[in-house]
Amino acid sequence: MISVKSAARALGAAGSRPIASSASRRAVYNNITETIGRTPVVKINKMAPAGIDLYAKLEYFNPLSSVKDRLAIAIIEAGEKDGSIKPGCTIVEATSGNTGIALAMVCAQRGYNFVATMAASFSVERRKVMRSLGAKVIVTPAPLGGTGMVLKAEELAEKHGWVLARQFETEANAAYHAQTTGPEILSDFAGKRLDYWVTGYGTGGTFQGAGKVIKQARPDTQIVLVEPKAAPLVTSGTPQPRKEVLGKFGAPASGHPSWTPHPIQGWTPNFISQVLDEGLKLNLQDEVRLVDGQDAINTALDLAKKEGIFTGTSGGATMCTALEVCKTAPAGSTVLCMIPDTAERYLSTPLFGGIDSEMDAEEVKISESTPSAVLSA
Repeated sequence: MISVKSAARALGAAGSRPIASSASRRAVYNNITETIGRTPVVKINKMAPAGIDLYAKLEYFNPLSSVKDRLAIAIIEAGEKDGSIKPGCTIVEATSGNTGIALAMVCAQRGYNFVATMAASFSVERRKVMRSLGAKVIVTPAPLGGTGMVLKAEELAEKHGWVLARQFETEANAAYHAQTTGPEILSDFAGKRLDYWVTGYGTGGTFQGAGKVIKQARPDTQIVLVEPKAAPLVTSGTPQPRKEVLGKFGAPASGHPSWTPHPIQGWTPNFISQVLDEGLKLNLQDEVRLVDGQDAINTALDLAKKEGIFTGTSGGATMCTALEVCKTAPAGSTVLCMIPDTAERYLSTPLFGGIDSEMDAEEVKISESTPSAVLSA
């Protein structure tokens, strides 16, 4: 078994950030971006079946509450290093929300301007968070999906001379996960079993970057990739049409024919990203599973009520799949799943559709059981 540091070096991970376990956080930081990464791994107790050790890596412990904080700092630092991002410049990117929030945070800290393009179907609280961080948010028509917001970002970059972040194509995406996320996992499970690693995909950066490091160091670990049942892009086997720019294929030329709308925001835009495609070509996945949107919602709510883990629909989808993996895993197996973000990004979505802001009958009864401070109907 190779070491954590040699695994990252072998994969060409760039940058100067120290590789550390998720537990090694200092008490004082120079700025908010230094708090990115080193997220905790937490054991699942009540929901896990007997005889299986189930864990979740909680990416919402990043400063802006999602795994995309890693992607944002990777894009900005790579651009600063190659000179494409200069003081006072404007960065533009298509986003379902989390990447935009993360880029808005990093740009605010570094002094850059940020413009997001986002389809109208994504939750309104994500727009408000980005705007509160100083970003401009350009909303695109919902029926055009991910390809519509990508096209708008490309047009704005060309028209105004802005820097296009290209989260779906940039090599910095997977490279940063190879430098940080993968080594963190290896460090946390050093000397322990790690039989299954379960992850979904949006850009595919976590899957490709962390997956390469995990597979190189622990080839017996089974990597389970998950996608929505309503959008079986990878399992369809249908190639993604791509544009050719400077002799290279990159951004999607059109939406993928197997995509239909689904409630798992942040997962599976209506195209297969180049970053994901490159991971698939490396055959990092041992299995690709489908997850139902309602099952993802139900599991996210169960995680909150039974484990105190407050995650969005994507986290519910990953955990739902991990629980399915547990059903057939040999006794004594260890399963780790990725939890991408916090449930607070989903307050206006179907995830909270059954959660009322007013007191129900039982709460009213509790209130009326003592005489003071009773709210009148």
